[in-house]
Amino acid sequence: MEIRKHLSIKLILPLFATLLMFSACSKNGLPSQSTDLPVIDSYLVPGQPIVVKLSSQKDLADTAVYGAPITGVKVYISDGAQKVQLTETVKGTYTYTDPAFLVTGKTYSLQFNYLSYNVSASTVMPAKPVNFSSQYGGITVVSQGGPGSNNSVLNTFAWANPDSLNHVIVFKAAPAVPITNFGRTVSLNSQYNTNRASMFNVTAPMFSYKGQYQVILFRVNQEYINLLNINSRTTSQDLSQVPTNIVNGFGIFTAMQADTLAFNVY
Repeated sequence: MEIRKHLSIKLILPLFATLLMFSACSKNGLPSQSTDLPVIDSYLVPGQPIVVKLSSQKDLADTAVYGAPITGVKVYISDGAQKVQLTETVKGTYTYTDPAFLVTGKTYSLQFNYLSYNVSASTVMPAKPVNFSSQYGGITVVSQGGPGSNNSVLNTFAWANPDSLNHVIVFKAAPAVPITNFGRTVSLNSQYNTNRASMFNVTAPMFSYKGQYQVILFRVNQEYINLLNINSRTTSQDLSQVPTNIVNGFGIFTAMQADTLAFNVY
């Protein structure tokens, strides 16, 4: 059984923002002028306002996710036919609120000038995931012993993906009760690269909490996958390898679409 539930994708994007923690740090192995380059954080989602966050790179000892906000910049986004200027709503955050501007299949280009740099990036709006479904509406997980406590497959999520496109699946828990589990703790919110597959299997060790989850399937572009992959293995000793699709900058400018199911863990 599957239950679809409306989701404001803005609830999920803060989870993605943590991917920029390394790319927002000063790069000791790069030319000195690169430390002046801005960090961009922007995810385009149809039906949601466009939000572009601009920040300075930060010192490694700084525990904040973002560096100091970059203010007073004229930020533009073009869809090839129309060019719009974003409004700085809070320091370092630039927005555009027309929901009709973001359309499947269009290429969107970001452009602004910062110091002596012409900063730019582009991304294509992917289509929404198709035929997202769940084998069951929920699973039962036990803390030790029994079929719900091992690595056997308890549920399968599936979707149409004949062209082997990139998808990321996200599990976001509502207020939940901890499970006495398997010697490790999984975050309330977790995400997985599905590696261009059309299905994703669920096992008990993936969950440290019982309760209702929103399971969100995002169709994403390669620039997001590149950053997701490097985030899983990058350390503070290897910052120069962090990928970006920004010209004269760091971070990410990308687009995505999603479908959502409600799912219970008992």
